[in-house]
Amino acid sequence: MTACPLGLASQCYCANKVNSFAETKPAKTAVLLLAHGSPENPDQTPEFLKHVTGGRPLPPTVVEEIRHRYSLIGFSPLACWTLLQADQLSQSLNMPVFVGMRNWKPFISDAVEAIASEGYERVIAICLAPQNSRTSVGLYRSAVIGDGNLPFAMDFVEEWHDQPTLAKAFAEKLRGAWQKASAENGAKLPIIFTAHSVPARTITAGDPYERQSKETAELVAKEAGLSPDDWTFAFQSQGMSGGAWIGPTVEDTIKNLKEKGHRGVFLHPVGFLCDHVEVLYDIDIFFQQFAEKEGMRLWRADSLNGSRVLTAALAELVSSRLKAMKPSAKSEERTANGE
Repeated sequence: MTACPLGLASQCYCANKVNSFAETKPAKTAVLLLAHGSPENPDQTPEFLKHVTGGRPLPPTVVEEIRHRYSLIGFSPLACWTLLQADQLSQSLNMPVFVGMRNWKPFISDAVEAIASEGYERVIAICLAPQNSRTSVGLYRSAVIGDGNLPFAMDFVEEWHDQPTLAKAFAEKLRGAWQKASAENGAKLPIIFTAHSVPARTITAGDPYERQSKETAELVAKEAGLSPDDWTFAFQSQGMSGGAWIGPTVEDTIKNLKEKGHRGVFLHPVGFLCDHVEVLYDIDIFFQQFAEKEGMRLWRADSLNGSRVLTAALAELVSSRLKAMKPSAKSEERTANGE
């Protein structure tokens, strides 16, 4: 048995393809979780980036820089955590849950094929990027639809940035870690909530992503009992090529907080649901080094990863969609689940 990169022993969801769901009665509805995908090792970076850009070549310096980042973290656990989340959700709902990645294995097209081969008639699709943007959610939806001839009916969750249990999951990771870090700092640390930046032209065209990212932060702050003076918001991981990307950047925000007399900062990414390169490199390496050069210390909250509260949030999303189905469909679902 291959050793689990996450140290989960026999319950490895990536290396050993563990799936604890055992279907006892045929169901008509399945769940499909969608994510970005990431290479399994640095050598796969060039091929991975071709999927990201749709085949458009990137400058060799950009490819090498991204490969270097993956080499520094050694391994991106995005697929592992996503498969674990899917398995936990499947157990919680007693429903089949599939995983599809847009830019790496397991690909969305393969997930769609697997769902079709098993004869499911309806699919509830959830993008594991709660804030809606055509640069993420829109592309995932297009990847599922493909040529438009889906062999099942799809109920696509467009956004869930304001889902109350999601805010609880983020707040749970924030409270204790922030208090501990503030004690180490000797003074209350300012919190920087973050989400991935997107091209400015996307927002100008009417994309709701910027507004929704800040709404998520506001809900988490409220759930955690923060005052408005406790936190601010910044966008991270701006692109290395193309036009302007939205800000403020984390770097500028750290500098501004330094000017206000702070000696440290606490980062809490609320646009990501698990560890991957934007957390393990951008925050844990790059922002950490940047803060040190500014004479600042930096801490962050743990990612949600295998959070059971996150599982509950996803389960609530699915349950609400099942309840919204026609009475006949709900009756079929209860029968399929043995109710």
